[in-house]
Amino acid sequence: MAEPSALRVGVVGAGANTRKFHIPGLQKQPGVEVVAVANRSRESGERAAREFGIPRVADHWLEIVEDAAIDAVCIGTWPYLHAPITIAALEEGKHVLCEARMAMNATQGHEMLDTARANPQLTAQIVPAPHTLALDATIVEMIGDGYIGDLVAVDAHVTLGSDFPAWDSPVHWRHSRDLSGNNIMTMGIWYEAMMRWVGPASTVTALAQRVIRHRTDEQGRRVAMEIPDHIDVLCTMAQGGQMRCSVSTVSGLAPPTSVAIYGTEGTLKIVEGSSGETPFELWAGRRRNKRLRRVGIAPEKMGSWRVEEEFVNAIRGLEPRSPTPTSSPR
Repeated sequence: MAEPSALRVGVVGAGANTRKFHIPGLQKQPGVEVVAVANRSRESGERAAREFGIPRVADHWLEIVEDAAIDAVCIGTWPYLHAPITIAALEEGKHVLCEARMAMNATQGHEMLDTARANPQLTAQIVPAPHTLALDATIVEMIGDGYIGDLVAVDAHVTLGSDFPAWDSPVHWRHSRDLSGNNIMTMGIWYEAMMRWVGPASTVTALAQRVIRHRTDEQGRRVAMEIPDHIDVLCTMAQGGQMRCSVSTVSGLAPPTSVAIYGTEGTLKIVEGSSGETPFELWAGRRRNKRLRRVGIAPEKMGSWRVEEEFVNAIRGLEPRSPTPTSSPR
């Protein structure tokens, strides 16, 4: 078999996820070369280049986007740059792998989608929410086969990392609308996962609050917090039924994160894993069962992190480009 043609990738934003997953994941793919990196500063870009053997450090992301020798761009910046870089890269004829959160707001998201649709020869991929990849195919199959019957309600309580309010906790980019936009905690990635299972909501109502109203930055200045740290969302689901989703980072001694899917004939529950095999476990029960029982996930149905491999394969025509999330197994 012939060796695949070289695919030259430039990286914009070498943060934690990019260094942990995207750069090494891309470098593992046959015929892929990560040839340039641009980060928030020249110094941090040079550190990433030394760590991964990347030959070139750019001073600005436009240098990578406008470089005719680069075929694809991996975007690992904070959300405020996702749309500008994605749109510019696609317009320059480059494939795009963009880290979640997709954009600052829905307007930017639609602009990114419109640009991708205007360039159907290019692959444009958003990194999926990974926490339920191992379970997704099984949940979708069970619901599709009628295990729960008709949907009655989804009840989600997201408390990962939650604790009593800590006013002396450091300022993070996720606390700033200028950097994070309308993204609120992990609400979006959990809604993404739930849409895989039960589809989208048709109406949404929410009540939110900022329990920690200010923090102190590195210069000792008091900074107002703009993004909620506790939110309760009520939804009407397009397929019927409803959803209640609570997300909090300020609920002390909260129970573990869980999502219950209640139907007319059965119940599914996704809970934080206790065995260490997967981040989350799936439990299920139907009419006449006295309790939920853990569902074993068949190895051939267990999805896993294949983001970089899928991106490269889609570019090379080895896997179909699809609007579905990367939750399916091989």
